[in-house]
Amino acid sequence: MTPIVLRDPLPRLGSLRRRGIKAILMVPLLALALAGCATNPEKTDMLPEAQIISLPPLPAMKMFGAASPVAPMVSNADLAEDFLDLSFQLESGRDLPVMTRFEGPIRVQAKSAGGGALPATLSRDLSALLIRMRNEAHLDIRMAREGETPNLIVQAVSGEDIRHELPDAACFVVPGISDLSEFRTARYEARTDWGRMTQRDLIALFVPADAAPQELRDCLHEEMAQALGPLNDLYRLPDSTFNDDNLHPILTGYDMLILRLTYARELHSGMTRAQVQAQLPALLARLNPAGQQIPPRHARATPRQWDAAVSRTLGPGASPAARLRSATDAVAIAEKEGWDDNRTAFSYYILGRLTQPQDPALARDLFLHAYQIYASDPVTGLQAAHVAAQLAPYHLALGEPGSVLALLGSAETEARRHQDAALLAWIEMLQAEALDLQGNGSRARSVRLDSLGWAGYGYAPDWVIWSKLQSAAALSPLYIGD
Repeated sequence: MTPIVLRDPLPRLGSLRRRGIKAILMVPLLALALAGCATNPEKTDMLPEAQIISLPPLPAMKMFGAASPVAPMVSNADLAEDFLDLSFQLESGRDLPVMTRFEGPIRVQAKSAGGGALPATLSRDLSALLIRMRNEAHLDIRMAREGETPNLIVQAVSGEDIRHELPDAACFVVPGISDLSEFRTARYEARTDWGRMTQRDLIALFVPADAAPQELRDCLHEEMAQALGPLNDLYRLPDSTFNDDNLHPILTGYDMLILRLTYARELHSGMTRAQVQAQLPALLARLNPAGQQIPPRHARATPRQWDAAVSRTLGPGASPAARLRSATDAVAIAEKEGWDDNRTAFSYYILGRLTQPQDPALARDLFLHAYQIYASDPVTGLQAAHVAAQLAPYHLALGEPGSVLALLGSAETEARRHQDAALLAWIEMLQAEALDLQGNGSRARSVRLDSLGWAGYGYAPDWVIWSKLQSAAALSPLYIGD
């Protein structure tokens, strides 16, 4: 009897942006049971329904200008290994026999489901991304003009439609189709199988039209990069969106270098891993000359057990207790491996987020350990900023405004440089409360107003923004409740 093989669609998709830490670890900061913090999570974590109806209008949404990515400081020895592992494997671990890419001009079309209007910020953010790809990665990519046939489709659909197809995804990319309506019938066909492709000819990426503007933009960056370039993610990469920690919102200088390598004249679709490897020494010397002099890190490969523990922690369907056990496993594996890098820090960070509601004091220790690792490496400054935004509320609740402002100064800089509006808004909300504690009410009002502008881009809908603002206020010893 011929065995029945149930095929998993995820290895075929190659790339999806998991809802991950931003959706799974939404731990209320107001659960902090700290000395001097007299907050009531039930009353302050979310605005009462009656108040939602009468919310005041928000200031105008703020948006970032042109990105200013830092040139990657990476050894060419490390870069060669990274490029091969990114380009010849899917996230599932499935090996790819040959490299694939577009072999001609890339023409982009943006459309919405049902032919409706595109989200207000999508066109601007997509245009900015294409400019960066032309200037930094040297790609022949632009919007398709009238009469041109697009080969890269960006379709804005509802988040519900995305989750209906892939419950674990915020957005995803698929070859061989041009509309989400084709996905269900085409998902097991050869045209949607990355492993059977020899060249990329038509790819569609599906992004959430009803998400916050930043989530939509972040999806554009990550899925566009994987539609054009490598299909894998590596947790060992400290400065890249090709990393499932989802802490980098936009493509970094490292990511643009990876795309430039992918479309270098020395390479082409159909090359095997060995053939690409033979070309890399001269290619890297040409495109990343500084990397010739940088000592390699030689980061060891991530064991499947750690990857699985993190996936169980952040994936859908697990109970809080199961997530906590998996996060604890991730820390134990990281320590056993002897890492002192971003993977160990991330393990402590997610364990801290999950521990926080039950044991805030232990969570603070876990955050401190993660922060010390991240802050020790200039490449992981953004990750350190994320952890600083978890540590600052402890100081605020204890009436230590100077510590809050000292901790968040560099975090604010990193959030701005990496164009993370959601992180920046939360940082400024905390800074405003600290300034109020110092008696600097005028400056506090200015910073708080600025935070609302960034929150308009980073969060949605409006009541979430006001809830975040109230959450920050409730951490302060000055808070007197509703």
